[in-house]
Amino acid sequence: MAKYAASTNVSPERSRGEIERILTRYGAKQFAYGWGGGNAMIGFQYQNRLIRFVLSLPDARELRTPKGHRPRNIEAAHEQITRQHWRALALAIKAKLELVESGITTFEQEFLAHVVLPNGQTVGEWAAPQIETIYANRNMPPLLPGASMDNDDTA
Repeated sequence: MAKYAASTNVSPERSRGEIERILTRYGAKQFAYGWGGGNAMIGFQYQNRLIRFVLSLPDARELRTPKGHRPRNIEAAHEQITRQHWRALALAIKAKLELVESGITTFEQEFLAHVVLPNGQTVGEWAAPQIETIYANRNMPPLLPGASMDNDDTA
């Protein structure tokens, strides 16, 4: 199955501008963009929450065709994948906001993993290692921090 927008000609800058317009139309109060270290980031404030999406940009040195070969024109392949990633992000954000606006789901359900916590991590970054541990150990954490399942209060 082909990836969404795999052959798009829409530039990353145009997609980023579209994301900003979408966010404004749906009521976001702030918008930020940055890049570095092989990633791009967009952030915005919506419903008193800070939201951050990190877009991993492809490393041109690691690009491979579906058969595992290096593309003939690495620069063109890198630019194409970057355009595709930005289009996919624009689609995802628009779809999430439309689901919320239509009342099909809630803002929290759609954006929870991208909510920025006071320590700078997103909920997804914070929760992912814990979820891995829960599944590996097959042991749910206590509902109350510091509580233990093996307290014997019958004595």
